[in-house]
Amino acid sequence: MNDPQVFVWDRERQDRLGFDEAIYCSGKSAAHVETILDEASSMGKCLLLTRLDEEKIAERHRAVIDYDPLSRTGIFGECARPSTAGRVAIATAGTSDLAVAHEARRTLAYYGEEATLFADIGVAALWRLSLRIEAVRTHRICIVAAGMDAALPSVIGGLFRGAVIAVPTSVGYGVAQGGRTALDAMLASCAPGIAVCNIDNGYGAACAALRILNAT
Repeated sequence: MNDPQVFVWDRERQDRLGFDEAIYCSGKSAAHVETILDEASSMGKCLLLTRLDEEKIAERHRAVIDYDPLSRTGIFGECARPSTAGRVAIATAGTSDLAVAHEARRTLAYYGEEATLFADIGVAALWRLSLRIEAVRTHRICIVAAGMDAALPSVIGGLFRGAVIAVPTSVGYGVAQGGRTALDAMLASCAPGIAVCNIDNGYGAACAALRILNAT
């Protein structure tokens, strides 16, 4: 029996949404990833791959994949896109949130949007945010990745006039519950107008930022 088709391209997504299809690799076998990349290569298509483990990359594809182990993202092929900088800031509460922040940053970079990273400016040492907030304010959008009690999006939400996109991370002990406490804190924030993404979903936060930028 032949294997069923493993992937069907959403060819009109770029026209509908302003960004094309990414390949979510978690749950796909190395053979599935190889088949998708073979088809993309035959079409001359570049691809963003998320939650990609390095061992799933076939040897013959390694030379054409820009792989980042921290964010577990890969960029397949050469993507010639106009480059824009200075519109999106990405803030992390701590160093442990960097994997999610880098997933967002790499997603934005794939679409030619160079984000500015402000790392480790969480409320445990509020002076670090105080030193950077004026630089954050020069951007139109701020993606905030935070775990534990996830206080940082609320603080930035009270200081930053642009769009705030909060991403809870699965960082913290015990009652942090793999990011659920951070998610609930973000949803219950008293700072009005904060948009909240799913736990560890840096890709989704970047797509939210792209939607805002494409709409204005």
